[in-house]
Amino acid sequence: MTTTPTTTPTAAPTGRPADPPLSPRQAERRLRILRAAAALAGRGGYEAVQMREVAESAQVALGTLYRYFPSKVHLLVAVMQEQLQLLLEQVRRHPPTEADPALRVAETLTRAFHALQREPLLAEAMVRALSFADRSVSAEVDQVGGLTAQIILDAIGQAGPPSEGQRAAVRVIEHTWHSALVAWLSGRASIAEVRADLRTAARLLTLP
Repeated sequence: MTTTPTTTPTAAPTGRPADPPLSPRQAERRLRILRAAAALAGRGGYEAVQMREVAESAQVALGTLYRYFPSKVHLLVAVMQEQLQLLLEQVRRHPPTEADPALRVAETLTRAFHALQREPLLAEAMVRALSFADRSVSAEVDQVGGLTAQIILDAIGQAGPPSEGQRAAVRVIEHTWHSALVAWLSGRASIAEVRADLRTAARLLTLP
């Protein structure tokens, strides 16, 4: 994943659906904030992301930053949303080619792990933010889950809506991916073990 996330004019400052669409100027400001936060996290992890430093780096007032993101957790979860959006766009541009849908899913999520390997401090910061998220961040966390599920569904490459069984399998794969990410970041699992776990979970997609 990259430390230069993208954004869209329709994104809401806090991720809540009730917020009005952003103007182009607001979207550009939000992008600067996300880039600044990602850069700080990439250099020093979760603790390095201090709201005042983010505001200074993004060249926005501290009050403006808090209007977009009420806390550091909101901010870093938003960074993860952007990173997953980039991955989804990559999957759509370069879809996996394996014949087996389970292998396509495992390959796609392994590709994400390799990207995270290049920026482990950023990965650690995003995962810690997800772990610290309370109910006030539930909408943003749901968006992270929705993007992860969409990445998996796109990797399957199925035409039409998924069945209930596939939706259940996607949820299990999503949980496995998150748990494997935590285990890898804490040094309790290697990339090879992560790949094996993802392939095992992805096999649920081919079960009757």
